[in-house]
Amino acid sequence: MASILQFFLSLCLLHLLISLSAASNENEIPKSYVVYMGKSSNNHGGEAEVAESSHLQLLSAIIPSSESERISLIHSYNHAFKGFSAMLTQGEASILSGHEEIVSIFPDPLLQLHTTRSWDFLNVESGITSTPLFHHNLSRDVIIGVIDTGIWPESPSFSDNGIGEIPSRWKGVCMEGSDFKKSNCNRKLIGARYYNTPKALIQPKSSSNKSHPINLTGSPRDSVGHGTHTASIAAGAPIANASYYGLAPGTARGGSPSARIASYKACSLEGCSGSTIMKAFDDAIKDGVDIISVSIGMTSIFQSDFLNDPIAIGAFHAQQMGVMVVCSAGNSGPDPYTIVNSAPWIFTVAASNIDRDFQSTVVLGNGKTFPGPAINFSNLTRSKTYPLARSEDVAAAFTPSSDARSCYPGSLDPKKVRGKIIVCSGDGSNPRRIQKLVVEDAKAIGMILIDEYQKGSPFESGIYPFTEVGDIAGFHILKYINSTKNPTATILPTKEVPRIRPAPVVAFFSSRGPGGLTENILKPDIMAPGVAILAAMIPKTEVGSVPIGRKVSKFGIRSGTSMACPHVTGAAAFIKSVHPQWSSSMIRSALMTTAIISNNMRKDLTNSTGFSANPHEMGVGEISPLRALNPGLVFETASEDYLHFLCYYGYPEKTIRAVANKKFTCPSTSFDELISNINYPSISISKLDRHLAAQTVTRTVRNVGSPNSTYIAQLHAPVGLEITVSPKKIVFVEGLERATFKVSFKGKEASRGYSFGSITWFDGLHSVRTVFAVNVE
Repeated sequence: MASILQFFLSLCLLHLLISLSAASNENEIPKSYVVYMGKSSNNHGGEAEVAESSHLQLLSAIIPSSESERISLIHSYNHAFKGFSAMLTQGEASILSGHEEIVSIFPDPLLQLHTTRSWDFLNVESGITSTPLFHHNLSRDVIIGVIDTGIWPESPSFSDNGIGEIPSRWKGVCMEGSDFKKSNCNRKLIGARYYNTPKALIQPKSSSNKSHPINLTGSPRDSVGHGTHTASIAAGAPIANASYYGLAPGTARGGSPSARIASYKACSLEGCSGSTIMKAFDDAIKDGVDIISVSIGMTSIFQSDFLNDPIAIGAFHAQQMGVMVVCSAGNSGPDPYTIVNSAPWIFTVAASNIDRDFQSTVVLGNGKTFPGPAINFSNLTRSKTYPLARSEDVAAAFTPSSDARSCYPGSLDPKKVRGKIIVCSGDGSNPRRIQKLVVEDAKAIGMILIDEYQKGSPFESGIYPFTEVGDIAGFHILKYINSTKNPTATILPTKEVPRIRPAPVVAFFSSRGPGGLTENILKPDIMAPGVAILAAMIPKTEVGSVPIGRKVSKFGIRSGTSMACPHVTGAAAFIKSVHPQWSSSMIRSALMTTAIISNNMRKDLTNSTGFSANPHEMGVGEISPLRALNPGLVFETASEDYLHFLCYYGYPEKTIRAVANKKFTCPSTSFDELISNINYPSISISKLDRHLAAQTVTRTVRNVGSPNSTYIAQLHAPVGLEITVSPKKIVFVEGLERATFKVSFKGKEASRGYSFGSITWFDGLHSVRTVFAVNVE
């Protein structure tokens, strides 16, 4: 009764505040806001309706009666966490933020969307020669929720042949749409939801600044291809003789081919509404998924803190309820501090290549050839060459040479371009897709792009002749143009190049750490294949996308950390199917401590520039699902660890109690440096003062191997960084399952900046590797 009285007193106070600020709000245009209110009490049925009613009362207290149409909820969250999204002015949001039940309120952000050979490559690199367990029907009861652009149910990758009945614990639905029926779901694709996205919610009326929500109709069907591709990488059924118009032939399969898929369509080609992503999280947890895969992220330039980030909020409550969340690291590399989805309760994935490439060769008029990564199905041949020109030499009048060089829209003169092959340069700001369209629209025969960084990821141009080369090849091509009166060239259709070395290599586009929000958690966590991955795709019928005389492909090739993320999701589902009692943090630890740290040349992993890759680029290394089945020891990160993280990060105790929905007291000593003590499978120290005493972190391991075993610590440390492990030996006996050790770091003789290394616990069979990153100041 007291809480009800308190609630209505709060409403009265809000009425008073809104009347005082009415004048300042009069000209504000409402937009979508997310109102986050912490952990739910797991209410169902009528109680959820009561929660929605109280949210509407809250809105009616601050929205003027003249705009009563705005007193409605876009989304309501009431299962894993509480809150809603609604149309508010900035002033109204500011007033609402003072309500004691609200943890955070923020403008609804627009987040961005970030296979045959890849799984075989991971098996080979694992060094385990036994029959791959991926073919076994182990994962039939693991349910993967994919929050993305929807799904194309007719893809053979989502066939349910040989899959048993749907697990009885599944509580989800298969929503119908104009082009999607309940019968499109099956024992493989067991659920599909879509949402009325608020991306078009603001519609100013001509006579006023009023706005109102649009009731959009929709469907779970994927119209972009991104969601179909990622879902099939994680859990696609084995499909023999798959290829992309003859490229990448073989058996396409997901990492956990018998796992179930539940699709949550929260995104379109334009992006993903944060409020909708939160609704998808809430639904997925309620439906009963085991793992949630999210190949989406905030922009690295304007990162929100953990309680204003829709993915971080949804993922936090997922892990609280035992659901693992795997996310892409972002595609803003190779610069540091670009990583997103860096909360410690998120499994954050960087991208790498595999030992396969797709190349289209430039043949110059002088006979010299330069292969470059690209995917095109043109009909050009060696027998005929075409005039070759630099883009700045065919620029439109009054166009800056820099714009023409990068082939910006409107920068080329079609009369000068027609019939030629045009050489453009990448500048990092003009996407390859736009450059190609500019050149193609100007009636060029084909295009050569010089771009040192993007050359590691083949761009697909359909039937249009296109290839991309690095700076060295580009220098020779430009030198030929400048030294020849009538330079000519041709661009050959793409050929597959197998057994590429070295591989894996960190993809140039993969976002890098350290984390911008805190450097005391090492991010990214791990690396997985994300370059030129073949997987299921929606039928693409656009003019110029299908080779002449060919049927539309059921598969496509894409690159990005979006593709790396579901590789880890599939691997995690595979491990869970073998170890169903393992928690999310145990599975994450198993994958991290057994990761591959050498390439197919048996040398250290490298980045796209050929230098040794460090943990801020690749995390602990490349995933090895087979190795992770038997890790020996695991680091368990409990929900309490994450609450302590919020304390150390600086959130008020009252806020954390609302987030956790329980009585909780922060440690008496709480500051940012203590984040390094969270029981995480890696170690990061953001500031090690070389003039002070050693800094010590503590870790606890759980034995999941032989009950009687002895582990010895092996140290791999950089010169000058003094490291002590105590104890150096851990002995497990029957009944003793856990052990704690301490690691001390002293930087008196170390070089300034980040130092990297590892501690490996070895028992003669298992190697349990913990990577560390220490910033010496």
